[in-house]
Amino acid sequence: MPEDHGYLRPELVCPAGTPAALRTAVDAGADAVYCGLQNATNARNFPGLNFTPAELEQAVGYAHARKAKIMLAVNTFPPAGRFDLWREAVDAAAQLGVDAMIVADMAVADYAARTYPGLRLHLSVQAGASSPEAIRYYCEEFGIKRVVLPRILTVAEIADIHQQIPCEIEAFIFGNIGMMAEGRCSLTNYATGLSTNMDGVCSPAADVHYEEDAERNLTIRLGPFVIDRFACGENAGYPTICKGRYLCSAKTGGYYAFEEPVSLNLSALLPDLMRAGVTALKIEGRQRSRAYVKAAVSAFRKAVDDIMAGREAGLASLLALTEGQRETEGAFRSKTWR
Repeated sequence: MPEDHGYLRPELVCPAGTPAALRTAVDAGADAVYCGLQNATNARNFPGLNFTPAELEQAVGYAHARKAKIMLAVNTFPPAGRFDLWREAVDAAAQLGVDAMIVADMAVADYAARTYPGLRLHLSVQAGASSPEAIRYYCEEFGIKRVVLPRILTVAEIADIHQQIPCEIEAFIFGNIGMMAEGRCSLTNYATGLSTNMDGVCSPAADVHYEEDAERNLTIRLGPFVIDRFACGENAGYPTICKGRYLCSAKTGGYYAFEEPVSLNLSALLPDLMRAGVTALKIEGRQRSRAYVKAAVSAFRKAVDDIMAGREAGLASLLALTEGQRETEGAFRSKTWR
């Protein structure tokens, strides 16, 4: 649909866990790519992922030469006595010319706003700001230009928030459905000593252990704790606290206490999100492969372009990229999801 018919062209924001994935995202049509440094300042601090300052500088050059933007995620919470690491990440973002920095911690936001007033700040989903009052506070105190909304709001609620805040809205459209800042992250911390919110890692690979019995049934442990068991031939997901199966006296077998493996897919809601005032559409998956990045970015690039041209959005099936080969619209369509 033409832009003068009520739609504003949204920015397609895509993940990159490595320099190769970043180039793949840009080449597949990303308007903006978000990434992190190789330390605890970002919420995907896995071994083998993320960028050195030199790699980030090259990535900025590659993206800008192709008219794409780079966003640096500095979206974890510094513990007492370690703020220097986050300060250095902010300094790097400003010095290397990234287009925006994604922040969650108030002190990090404050340092960035005071030291680099020209650096564009986006509020991470990790901040958990889901009300107009909370979002306005961040805008007024730290000059936030965009908020990444938690995945707990309906499209109607997003539209209502849009009318009450002075900044842009970014919404997740594909990938992990996890809420990020909640008690389950504390359970992961209990099991491994590392947390998503403080250390930037959930279910670190070094703490994941697989055991196969004589019948080839698979037991998966996170630290010392059994997280799941899979029969021979059953698809096994990555072991996280929130998507493990557990035994309970009220149940005869293992069941999902928190949520089943499933991925968010809002392809059918793209026009509704655009009408609701969403400025940026975000694909999740910095820890995923280049093949995932290429397939997801290419599909949503075509869908957005179709909508803007007045065509019905043509979107190839992305079911193969989802967890457990299942997809959901989560809370975006209806609060009855939970």
